[in-house]
Amino acid sequence: MSSNIKAIPTGEKESVRVAYGKALVKLGEKNEKVVVLDADLAQATMTNAFQKAFPARHYDCGIAEANMVDIAAGMSTMGLIPFCSTFAVFAGRSYDQIRNGVCYPKFNVKFGFSHAGITLGEDGGSHQAIEDLALMRVLPNMTVFAPSDANECYQCVEAAAEIDGPVYIRTARLASPVYEARPFEVGKGQVIKEGKDCVIFTCGIMLEHTLEAVQRLQEQGVDAALVHFHTIKPFDKELALAWALKTGHVFTVEEHSVIGGLGDAVADAICGKGAFTFQKIGIDDVFGQSGKPADLLKEYGLDGESIASKILAK
Repeated sequence: MSSNIKAIPTGEKESVRVAYGKALVKLGEKNEKVVVLDADLAQATMTNAFQKAFPARHYDCGIAEANMVDIAAGMSTMGLIPFCSTFAVFAGRSYDQIRNGVCYPKFNVKFGFSHAGITLGEDGGSHQAIEDLALMRVLPNMTVFAPSDANECYQCVEAAAEIDGPVYIRTARLASPVYEARPFEVGKGQVIKEGKDCVIFTCGIMLEHTLEAVQRLQEQGVDAALVHFHTIKPFDKELALAWALKTGHVFTVEEHSVIGGLGDAVADAICGKGAFTFQKIGIDDVFGQSGKPADLLKEYGLDGESIASKILAK
């Protein structure tokens, strides 16, 4: 891999959801206003770490996601900083409360929703959230994060606590590579690799697979730029447009529906502002299915080899 890659692996692997649980504990140690609510899934969302460290500040609301959000909304009016956690697919169960109870009044509630995307694996399409970024991105006042690894998850949690208003953090079940911490700024993308022939925009744990794709493309003589967005909203439109103009060939890669997620955020940023080819690579208007994460990534064309093949085909 070229030495100008700005994502340096540490050699470790850790699930972003595990990092989320650890980050909450660190945050709780520094800020006694932080409270955590869960919907009977603390062992899976990893908020059980916070529960163990601060039992009086952890609230298991049971299988009642809407109630959890309403409780958190009330807590926020008392000066607390509540973090709500459940599976990302269950965002739909509490969407009215998130919309009207939190985002409409701009209450200071955070949502750390886990097990997003097809890499959830064997639980299947009913539990693999492929629409959560679209649901959260459309809400006024909502900040939306999709961290690429454990270190970036820590940064997102810290930033969420500083933001005055609703924040959504997308976390994943699958253990993924941990990279050395990169400079982090809310709403700003990161140029992972410069290139002249095309640009790949990605988010979340797809960074691992787009890095592999970039290597494969390099071996085929294609110099691809790679830009990662940990913040889906507010979106770094200026950076997206700059790299679209530099290369003229734009690809977006996400473990999410091609409708309403990163691809549409990029499209909004560059539409009508230049002559580009543009392709969204993601879940193409279908549900997921049960299987091993690696097999599912290949099935849906989101492993490094498949991403590179799609780009070469253009």
